Amino acid sequence: MKLATYKNDTRDGQLMLVSRDLAVTCAVPDIAATMQHLLDNWHQLEGPLRQRYEALNDRQTDHEEFVQSRCESPLPRAYQWADGSAYVNHVELVRKARGAEMPESFWSDPLMYQGGSDDFIGPCDDILLPSDEWGVDFEGEVAVVTDDVPMQCSAADAASRIRLIMLVNDVSLRGLIPGELAKGFGFFQSKPASSFSPVAVTPDELGDAWHDNKVHLPLRSTYNGQLFGKPEAGEDMTFDFGQLISHAAKSRNLGAGAIIGSGTVSNKQGTEHGSAVEDGGLGYSCLAEVRMIETIRDGKPKTPFMQFGDKIKIEMLDTAGNNIFGTIEQQLKPHKK
Repeated sequence: MKLATYKNDTRDGQLMLVSRDLAVTCAVPDIAATMQHLLDNWHQLEGPLRQRYEALNDRQTDHEEFVQSRCESPLPRAYQWADGSAYVNHVELVRKARGAEMPESFWSDPLMYQGGSDDFIGPCDDILLPSDEWGVDFEGEVAVVTDDVPMQCSAADAASRIRLIMLVNDVSLRGLIPGELAKGFGFFQSKPASSFSPVAVTPDELGDAWHDNKVHLPLRSTYNGQLFGKPEAGEDMTFDFGQLISHAAKSRNLGAGAIIGSGTVSNKQGTEHGSAVEDGGLGYSCLAEVRMIETIRDGKPKTPFMQFGDKIKIEMLDTAGNNIFGTIEQQLKPHKK
């Protein structure tokens, strides 16, 4: 199934079914009014919703054109948003750029931070920030949405509790990160609101591209109209989503609707740390990686972080070139009080 949330006059929006081709949509208030209600009652509601979904694909139920700009993030707010760093190449590169060795434990114990989940940005809404001098960066990622997950859940059991998959723009303020990490308490101000793809999909919608609890397709980032990256989301992912969920549930239960992110998608591409699209490589999913490579190679970065007016698009296409999740398409603009 493919699901979205349309904006309305409530905080949690209106749950919408979206056709497989992203062409048409319909509300399902008789089944579930909101995404969270669906997730809270997944086992009772999945069957009727799938029947309606097939009717929508066959155009055998009332429908209207699907308009991505009307979408909230699939969950406009969530009980839990925990983002991992499953692509250890990204972590290694970050540390190498500042001359720090990477602990061996990073290959066996995932990094994860708890993000703000009370105010996600719509996938086509502007990124509003008070300053563009804070090192504003986009980060293209994949995320899953879970059913209830018990504490001490195994990775295999955790994987069976994945209900939905979506894409993420995990905005980071790189200029604020060092000061926060130096306090020893982790990210807070340096991690503003994230945004998610217009559409969330059940794993079966990905067919053969979903296996080993990973999405095996390129994640495309287009920055100011130029293809910036197309790394393979299933490659160089040291920890799969079952392992990430299990890690998050080590000492706590996770409620239905918990969102677990992969971290920035990053490939080595057969070289030490990858190469840019214009150089024939797969590119990157954030500006920080380019700046780190420039630092390692040239002694200092030359690529600037995002400035007001810059635009970012994040999407994923199947092997036939069809857009799976819709497109995150945003512009950085000044926040005005």
